Amino acid sequence: MTDPSLVIAEVFGPTVQGEGPSTGRRASFIRLGACNLHCTWCDTPYTWDARRFDLRAELTRTPVDEIASRALAGDPGIVVITGGEPLLHQHRPGWAALLEALNDAGVEVEVETNGTLAPTTETAGRVARFNVSPKLAHSGDLERDRIKPRALKALVETGRAIFKFVCATADDVDEVRHLADTHGLPARTVWVMPEGTDTAALDEHLAVITDPAIAAGFNLTTRLHVHVWGNERAR
Repeated sequence: MTDPSLVIAEVFGPTVQGEGPSTGRRASFIRLGACNLHCTWCDTPYTWDARRFDLRAELTRTPVDEIASRALAGDPGIVVITGGEPLLHQHRPGWAALLEALNDAGVEVEVETNGTLAPTTETAGRVARFNVSPKLAHSGDLERDRIKPRALKALVETGRAIFKFVCATADDVDEVRHLADTHGLPARTVWVMPEGTDTAALDEHLAVITDPAIAAGFNLTTRLHVHVWGNERAR
């Protein structure tokens, strides 16, 4: 029988989780290939955009035991599975094997997802937190593609989801408020963060979105890894 495997772009760390409620915690990242959205400002297009990247060079089918070993090196407290869109892989044998290996190692598993796919029962039972990033209109994706009410409802019902939105303007925060109200995302689980790939842009946008976010009852996060390493890949 073939050992279970997954298609990955990279495994890196230990580093720190740069966003959301786990900001600053020691973490490793597993970045899987493929995405079902095509955001114009995507910072990881090498995981899915065959027009600009040679995906045969960028993505590698790798045995799960090797992926887990690399992610666990350095004793991280958290392993973050990201993409691309990682939940595209959850029906593959390698997905279950990876979650089992990470759970057995005693680390917390976080999954970064765009919120368009509902987690399976098995996935929900093995993940400590879903960091859900529904995309706003500025992503360039059509609303019918980027907002999936049933998937969002399923993620809320896990009791393990937070919702993280990239914002640059007060209007963006208003859009988040509308989405949260429409789809039953509790304000205490919503995190607003500034758009930007350098400190200057983050600071500029943070100054604009902070007061509206607080007024809406939302949490605020910066992007710690950007402040430290800029737009450097695999940090």
